[in-house]
Amino acid sequence: MTESDLESKREAWRRREPRWLDDRQQHAWRALVLGTTLLFDRLDDDLRQQHNLSLVEYEILVRLSEAEDRSLRMARLAESLAHSRSRVTHTVKRMEAAGLVERCGSKEDGRGVVCQLTDRGDLLLRNVAPTHVAGVRDYLVDLIDADDFEAVGRVMDAVADRLISDHPEREIRDDR
Repeated sequence: MTESDLESKREAWRRREPRWLDDRQQHAWRALVLGTTLLFDRLDDDLRQQHNLSLVEYEILVRLSEAEDRSLRMARLAESLAHSRSRVTHTVKRMEAAGLVERCGSKEDGRGVVCQLTDRGDLLLRNVAPTHVAGVRDYLVDLIDADDFEAVGRVMDAVADRLISDHPEREIRDDR
């Protein structure tokens, strides 16, 4: 590689210099990362301690409860949770052993596997939901002014609107 080639590469990298965050933006970004990590960890801990259920398991129950016939294809369930198929399959196997869900072949084409919420899973969801909602209120909603919470919603809607086209299967907002 010639000196001229090296200089061209250096110039190309200089032109790629990121638009660094200023101090206020960096603080807000780190607060978002830390806050969401701690929030989801605490919600998970509460569900595990009080109900022996993980946050991912809770979300699976929620997704199934909201689906037509309380069932979703396994691939669709994994996509909606933004988890790998193998991770969701492993989690669903545990939940199936506990009688919370059932898996069966797809009646539509016989190729896919469908996960369906059982009556026991629905009852557990109804018993666990108050714990989850109380946590969301205690650790987020009730900590901030209603206008600030609505602003958080608007910000996250803007983020989701920008990114959802890459993963439309993850859409869970009712009004979209």
